[in-house]
Amino acid sequence: MEQRNVCKDFLFGVAVGDALGVPVEFENRQYLQQNPVTDFMGHGTYNQPVGTFSDDSSLTFCLAECLLDGFDLNVISQSFLSWYYKGYWTAHGDAFDIGATTSDALSRLKKGVAPELAGGDQISDNGNGALMRILPLLLFIKDLPLKERYSFAKQVASITHRHHYSIISCFYYLEFARLLLTEPDAKVVYSTLQPTFRESLLKLGFEPKDWEILTRLLNGNIAELEENEIQSSGFVIYTLEASIWCLLTSTSYKETVLKAVNLGSDTDTTAAVAGGLAGIIYGFEAIPESWVIQLARKEDIAELAKLLGEKYL
Repeated sequence: MEQRNVCKDFLFGVAVGDALGVPVEFENRQYLQQNPVTDFMGHGTYNQPVGTFSDDSSLTFCLAECLLDGFDLNVISQSFLSWYYKGYWTAHGDAFDIGATTSDALSRLKKGVAPELAGGDQISDNGNGALMRILPLLLFIKDLPLKERYSFAKQVASITHRHHYSIISCFYYLEFARLLLTEPDAKVVYSTLQPTFRESLLKLGFEPKDWEILTRLLNGNIAELEENEIQSSGFVIYTLEASIWCLLTSTSYKETVLKAVNLGSDTDTTAAVAGGLAGIIYGFEAIPESWVIQLARKEDIAELAKLLGEKYL
């Protein structure tokens, strides 16, 4: 693990999964069971060229790039605005996909609302738009104490999603990724994190009722569930569950992201979230070369990964 550039592993892991899912976003599971995705495709839902990534990757790259200069929530927020209004870090100059909660939050940001207050804080505001872009923060927080790791995760999530379901989901995802840096067995990490994450939430002042919605992840074994018990809509808890399920029931990067896409519904985000973790586990070299070759802006992504690696690894 230490000889690899984990930044390259997870940036390409996110982007390739995202691009794999873009053409079939919103297709239902029944359709994909009959017409499964097996390779990169073009056009489809958004009529985009093959290898096009969406908001999941663009905002991931925005966050990653901002972290090259340390942590500044205002800088991160402005980068997100540049993506939405100016096409910054998009695949082809156009921000063609955005969730309603993220759109509302960025509109508030543009009007001058503070970044940590811009995100929606209602239960209906728990889309997966914070979870899908949070992974680069791992580099900045991985060696910090618990309360600081949580504080930074909360700040970055709250730019667009301020409800505690979204914040806890982002923090769980980052803690999972953090453990993967030293233990690349997802099943070991999953079982390790179950008691330690509950303990962490208690130390952070949460009560058990605050994380009841994560019961399927924090109790039992989600990998034992059948596919029909896994939901894959844009609700943040479902995305997190689906991503961890795909990771735990697969043995390669390719299998993980294809399984995520073929769950249907929010295909690009489920595959991006699962793909980021799978990238850490299996490495950049495990991502099919033909997919990397077709990925939009692959040279820019590789350069960003190189700069991140030089700063944080």
